[in-house]
Amino acid sequence: MLDPIISLAFSMHSNRGVYALLLGSGVSRSSRIPTGWEIVLELVRKVARLENANCEPDPAAWYTERFSRQPDYGELIDAVAKTPSERQALLRSYFEPTEQEREDGEKMPTKAHRAIAKLVSAGYIRLIVTTNFDRLTERALEDEGVEPIVVSGPDQLAGLPPFAHLGCCVVKVHGDYLDSRIKNTPSELEEYAEGMNRFLDRVFDEFGIVTCGWSADWDTALRASIERAPSRRYSMYWASRGEPGQAARNLIARRSGQLLPISDADSFFNDLHSKIESIEEFEKPHPLSKDIAVASAKRFLSEPQHRIRFSDLVDGLANDLAAKLRGGPLADTNTMPNVDSVTARVRSYDSLCSVLVGVAMVVGRWGSRDAALVLRRARERIDAVRRHDGYPEWIDFQHYPTTLLTYTALLGASLGDNFVAMRSLFDGEVKVRGYDTPVTVALPPSFFAEEDSARMLKDFARHRVPVSLWMHRTLWTEVGHKFTSQSEFDIHFDFVEILAALACQHTRAEKGDTDFGGWFPPGRYIHSTKNRERIFDDIEENLTTLGNTSPFVALALFGDDAKQCKAAIVAMRTALTRIRYG
Repeated sequence: MLDPIISLAFSMHSNRGVYALLLGSGVSRSSRIPTGWEIVLELVRKVARLENANCEPDPAAWYTERFSRQPDYGELIDAVAKTPSERQALLRSYFEPTEQEREDGEKMPTKAHRAIAKLVSAGYIRLIVTTNFDRLTERALEDEGVEPIVVSGPDQLAGLPPFAHLGCCVVKVHGDYLDSRIKNTPSELEEYAEGMNRFLDRVFDEFGIVTCGWSADWDTALRASIERAPSRRYSMYWASRGEPGQAARNLIARRSGQLLPISDADSFFNDLHSKIESIEEFEKPHPLSKDIAVASAKRFLSEPQHRIRFSDLVDGLANDLAAKLRGGPLADTNTMPNVDSVTARVRSYDSLCSVLVGVAMVVGRWGSRDAALVLRRARERIDAVRRHDGYPEWIDFQHYPTTLLTYTALLGASLGDNFVAMRSLFDGEVKVRGYDTPVTVALPPSFFAEEDSARMLKDFARHRVPVSLWMHRTLWTEVGHKFTSQSEFDIHFDFVEILAALACQHTRAEKGDTDFGGWFPPGRYIHSTKNRERIFDDIEENLTTLGNTSPFVALALFGDDAKQCKAAIVAMRTALTRIRYG
């Protein structure tokens, strides 16, 4: 039977951002920070000393008998510390380390907190629900370079972004230690505010849950939130040191959850993080495999008698890629997408396409028309495994692998002045949102990726052309060493996107779908006026010098003769001075 922690690691790796953590006091135990109830009992002892009374062996019972009510965190603090400064100092003594404690590693983020922060930084976790008052989770996240949204009361929930656009969020359902409204006593733990209940209902319905350090024995309202959840779309994993109590067993059974026996929270989260890292490493192509494939492609292309071996090489790589895209997590289009899961999937596409990208660069730079046809067939084979149902974001980004490969080949063609040989890469049709669409129209990323989809790429959401910028970064990493400088790479990339934009609008105008000069699909070039003008000048000069013998006429992508091609350049140039792309 598969180790349940391995099962969890695979599930989290395949579904970035869809698991939330539910953390209790056990996660902070090794930091030697007392639990909220332990602090209440200590405060009761201080009150008893002020009254010269003995509250042992049951401080809570003594307090209830003496004051006819259960001990209240806020009242107790007010009783033993009269001024705001005194109260702050008292609370910090429980939760914040002295210099000596810092040296001893006490009241500091634990190994569990550090591992959790790494999982958040890598995009595997976005939401942390905790019953703890301390700030160890927040500190660990900040040390990892993550700035979490922290919610410590129901009034703060209203300003949260939708789950799909949520970065890292830490929800402290019982409050923060500096807030006197924290929930601690049995009566306080029996119910939550309506806003918090609605929020937790969504969390337990829409996320998988990994629970650690929480017994479920005392937190009645939190238990009820889990019990209300109707959905089991993702699993619940319950990490427990020893046999869980009856309340926990009931929740595990109700959610069809899986029990994870652990020795402690530190070793559990470290082990989980390590296993996910191992899966990541396993999925990366071996650098040598890419080098061998590229060297083989060069050798096969240099000698005509190896054309069959070249075809077999490309077909084999395409079949391998198609198989990985057709099955497993990359084929899932029905899970609700979010920034982290979309970004993770595109990163997976980049990794899986790496070897074929290297070969496509060789084909574009040195390949013949026949080699371009082999690459086109490979693209069609990869495109054939796309699904056409599910969330639009997943459907849109299924175009990404073939677009990346086509861009790479065109980059190679631009570098090797080999565009005419690559003409067939612009031929054919693909389905875009259910319609048969010419490749020339579907190629620009701004055409196949709706704006809402494109803006789900992490760190690129504020840009006008997120997918183009992402591909620019990816291809610089993959094939940038083929160029003499970053600036040379940039101008070749912009040239490819301008050519794709011209071809797109020329095809649409011929079909009667648009006026040619009305709009052009934007690319990285909209932010690079100097490169753009240089490219326009170079194309116009080529057309003027060579006339109808120009390779741009031979391409027939944006005009059938030199006059039409020059008119297209003028139209695009004019349009870009008029259109504001934001």
